[in-house]
Amino acid sequence: MQAVTRLATGLAMLAALAGAAPAQISMSSAVDLALRNDPRVKSAQAEVVKAHADLASTHDAYIPTVGISGGYGGSTGVPLSVPVVFSIASQSLLFNFSQKDYVRAAGSAVKAADLAYQEARDKVAEDAVVTYLNLDNAQQRHEAMLDESAAANRLVAIVQDRQAAGQDTRIDLLHAQRTAAQIRVQQLQLDDEVATLQDHLGHLLGLPGTALQTISGSIPELPPLSSMATDSSDSYAIQSAFAGARSKQETAFGTGRYRFRPELSFGANYSRISTSHTNYPLYYPGFQGGEHLSDNALSIGIQIQIPIFDRGHQDRARSAEADAIHSLFDAEDQRNQFLEERSKLRHSIEELSARSGLAEIDRDLAQEQLNAVLVQLQAENANATGPQLTPKDEQNARLQQSARTIDLLNAQYEVRQAQVNLMRQTGMLDGWLKSSLATPAAAPAVQAAPPTTP
Repeated sequence: MQAVTRLATGLAMLAALAGAAPAQISMSSAVDLALRNDPRVKSAQAEVVKAHADLASTHDAYIPTVGISGGYGGSTGVPLSVPVVFSIASQSLLFNFSQKDYVRAAGSAVKAADLAYQEARDKVAEDAVVTYLNLDNAQQRHEAMLDESAAANRLVAIVQDRQAAGQDTRIDLLHAQRTAAQIRVQQLQLDDEVATLQDHLGHLLGLPGTALQTISGSIPELPPLSSMATDSSDSYAIQSAFAGARSKQETAFGTGRYRFRPELSFGANYSRISTSHTNYPLYYPGFQGGEHLSDNALSIGIQIQIPIFDRGHQDRARSAEADAIHSLFDAEDQRNQFLEERSKLRHSIEELSARSGLAEIDRDLAQEQLNAVLVQLQAENANATGPQLTPKDEQNARLQQSARTIDLLNAQYEVRQAQVNLMRQTGMLDGWLKSSLATPAAAPAVQAAPPTTP
């Protein structure tokens, strides 16, 4: 028993360690898991199932229904109804002028649900891709900030030594300490950002509580801006809105044309009658029995109904027509807003790309300045004459280089995020994911991350 207890305790500790360990996941696997587990996709799937069921119910009106009812008891006095022991009834719709409109309306509703499902998938895929890109960018910024923090700490130590030697003042030391403190605050903020992104990505993928890490090599190249569609095609959401409006129009049309239009229905009934325990034969002597009398009753026929006046139905038709008009104008308004936002997004990508190019030049310039400082320090070590650069200048150059690298990473992420958003709005996201995010068969979806050194 003690051995079993020790074994169970060890397994529990291993499971806890495994659950707390970070895990690496490729971008394609992240998107695939998000599309499988996100509640928005599952909710849209349920709406598709419901729409198909509603369409089937409009066809089922022509399929006869069959039901059985029965009961047995006594009565006294004047009979209130025929004493039926049990009854089998069947009925169905044969013809209705409005029913075919309801069928078309249900078909349009199915199309709207299918398009809404595609929109939900695109939104979830965009969310997963953007979160993955942001997390990967945050991890790269974390590495750059480690270098920046190390340079700031070395700068503080250098200034402290120079102050002790009388070469720097306390103001210089406070400036260096303030720089190090600012970088520490930025590190803490970045740690919070990484934790938030990991938590959000974990919930998207159905892996809450998992410290997920990205694999930068799994991120494919985004298509150039020039290759993205520039026409005025609608998104899945806009197409779904117009399909829903058409569904309401068909419903309103069918509801509105009902007066003076006949409706044919089929009905059949078999009943078993028992007059025992009742005084039915006393009031209807024909039920006393006879050679040609029977306790079985059967009826079958077609009923024709022609509506003449129904104020309630007329008001419902007016309400359905107004609802259809509202849905149509609402869909047109959504389209206008969508096209305007897409145009603004496209122009903003051009501006963000220009800013990214400027940030890249600044990073390269800072790197060249750092290289120049290092070369000059080496030259001055060999030649002590002339003005001298100090290790303080080197650390300041390293701080500038790290800061410009972080700025470049932020600018690149903003461009990527805008491009992914534009791809979803132009309908290119799904095709890009299918063509670019194919996961190798031998690659695991989630794997333990290698241990990192502090």
